[in-house]
Amino acid sequence: MSHLKTNVLFDISGFVAVVTGGGTGIGLMIAKGLASNGARVYITGRRKEVLDKAAKLADQQEYSGSIIPFVADVVDKQSILSLVEHIEKEEGKLHLLVNNAGQVGPTAPFFSNPSAPECEDTATLGRALFDCQDFNDWADLYSLLEKGTKDIGRGFMSSIINITSISGVIKLSQNHFAYNSAKAAVTHITKMLATELGLRKIPIRVNAIAPGAWPSEMTSNEGNILNGDKANRISMGIQKLPADRGGTEEEIAASVLYLASRAGSYITGQEIIIDGGYVAVNPATS
Repeated sequence: MSHLKTNVLFDISGFVAVVTGGGTGIGLMIAKGLASNGARVYITGRRKEVLDKAAKLADQQEYSGSIIPFVADVVDKQSILSLVEHIEKEEGKLHLLVNNAGQVGPTAPFFSNPSAPECEDTATLGRALFDCQDFNDWADLYSLLEKGTKDIGRGFMSSIINITSISGVIKLSQNHFAYNSAKAAVTHITKMLATELGLRKIPIRVNAIAPGAWPSEMTSNEGNILNGDKANRISMGIQKLPADRGGTEEEIAASVLYLASRAGSYITGQEIIIDGGYVAVNPATS
C-alpha cells in the first residue's frame, strides 16, 4: 500500500514551478512550501531586490528544492515571453504555474482604438473579439505545462493555480468594489479555462485558491502573525471570524501542495476557499 503514503501522494520532488508575485506575502509562502518539498521554483516580480532577498533567505534554509528569482512583469507580454523562453531553455517543461500576481493571455489592442478597421460596426467588432480569443493562443501560452504532464505520466496532469480571494466570493464590498469584482472575474476565468482546456483534451488542470485574511504587503502585515483583531479588521465582515486568527504559511502551502501533487490530480475547475470560516458566517455566493 505504499502508493497511499503521504510521501507518494504529495510528492513534488523534481517539479518545475513558477510563482508570480513570489517575492513577498502569500506568493513567497507558496514558493517556500514548494521548495521545501523538492521543487525548483521560479519566483517572479518587478522588483529585483525583493526577489533576490527572498532567494537569498531561501538559500539559508534546508530546502530539498530551490527558489530562483526572475524579474518579470505579468502585464508586459515581452517580459512573460522572456520567462517562457528561459524556462524552455533551462528546464524544457513546467509542472505548476501559480498565478499569484496576475494572468496574461491573448490581447485585443484594436478594442481601444476607435479608428481600427475591427471597430467599423458592432458586428465587425464582435467578430474580431471572438476571432482574437482563439483558444489555441491559450494552449500555446501553456505548452510547457503540457510537457510537464508528459514528463510525469501515469494519469498525472500539470496544473495552473490562480490565487483569488474571499473578496471575490463575499457579497460585501469590504470598501473595495473594484478589487472584489476583479477577484470574482478571476474565479470565473478559472472555471472557463478549465472547461475549454478540458473540452479540447489539453492535459492541464486549472483550479483556484481563495484565501481569507493573511499576512502580506497588501494587508500591511508582511512577516507577521495575524491575531483575531487584525484578521477581523482586514476581513471587514458582518460577523467575526470563527477561527479568530489569520491564515499561516503552512496552511496556504499545504493547499497548493494538495492541488499541485498527485493527491489533487483528479481536481479541475474548482476553487478552494481557505478562510477560517469567514464565508460560512457572512453573506457569500458560495
